[in-house]
Amino acid sequence: MPAWSSSWQLPDQIADVLPSEARHIEELRRLLLDSARGYGYELVMPPMLEHLESLLTGTGEALGLQTFKLVDQLSGRTLGLRADTTPQVARIDAHLLNRTSVTRLCYCGPVLHTRADRPHATREPLQFGAEIYGHAGLEADLEVQCLAIEGLRAAGFGALQLDMADVRIVNALLAGCPVSPGNLARIHAALALKDGAELASLLRAQTALTANAAAGLQALLQLYGDRQVLAEAKRALAGVPGVAVALDEMDRLASQAASLCGDLTLSFDLADLRGYAYYSGIRFGIYGQGEELARGGRYDEVGAVFGRKRPAAGFSLDLKELVSVLPAPALRPAIRAPWSEDPGLRQAIARLRAQGHTVVCALPGHEHEVNEFDCDRELNLAAGHWVVQPLDRAV
Repeated sequence: MPAWSSSWQLPDQIADVLPSEARHIEELRRLLLDSARGYGYELVMPPMLEHLESLLTGTGEALGLQTFKLVDQLSGRTLGLRADTTPQVARIDAHLLNRTSVTRLCYCGPVLHTRADRPHATREPLQFGAEIYGHAGLEADLEVQCLAIEGLRAAGFGALQLDMADVRIVNALLAGCPVSPGNLARIHAALALKDGAELASLLRAQTALTANAAAGLQALLQLYGDRQVLAEAKRALAGVPGVAVALDEMDRLASQAASLCGDLTLSFDLADLRGYAYYSGIRFGIYGQGEELARGGRYDEVGAVFGRKRPAAGFSLDLKELVSVLPAPALRPAIRAPWSEDPGLRQAIARLRAQGHTVVCALPGHEHEVNEFDCDRELNLAAGHWVVQPLDRAV
């Protein structure tokens, strides 16, 4: 193999997007943006890179580890290539729009990760998201859940599962116990992995933690399943301040989501709090075809570092991930036209394209090549006029 051939290779888990997949991604992007606009969400386009302190302040260590960093040759300051768009949208809401009313914002663009978040995933997701600022009630949580579910169904997903948890439950159990950020991360990891032995070891090291609080955290490992889990949690965590409120809010939100979104499987996993550094209340994941398709929740603290602590809820998803689990769409019907300088033909082609048709001109010598379009009709000269006729596929 020539030495220069390696220069064509892309970095691990970075890939070109080829025509069929690119077409599918673009169709989904337009569909989801149209869905968000139907709910009143305004499109924003944050920059791909920012000063690192603006990009990461208040987001937790995990996002910092996922962020590529470089030095700005103009200022000498450290820049970051965004690994998530939510902090940027919070900055826009806080500093650029600065509205006092409810603000609905959506976005769609690439993010970069230093490491993929799971095997075989891309390190360059195409992130779509929607966020609502300025309303603390469950209505905002419900709206973003419904928007996510509606968009996924429009994209072609049938049966969907809505899974919920609430970071306030763990926070309530750990209240009054000083836990270092590193130990807190390990506790959350043990909970998410349902690793009882690791969790027990970590809790023994927290000498300020009461026996009831430790027992409550251990109980979370078993609190997953359908809505019956909420009743079980009320019994297991009785007397812990704030827990009953969180459980009641999840129950109400589940009821309303099921009512508004039709056929929907509801589940709860009170130990799974991935992204806990962001969330301040209910978090959710939406699953379909065995994959987590979207995640989101409430993150009222996200704008605090920008001087405006506004209620906020939202969700995000990766369009590349959606395309990888959806069947490829049918090729778009098109009209094949011969190559000619005939003015009548040129006018006919222009008129069809203006009407929204795809017209592919077959260049001389390439009349039978296959492309990304299903040419089921052709332009033919009949009685002195260029007319569209069914394509004889046997030719």
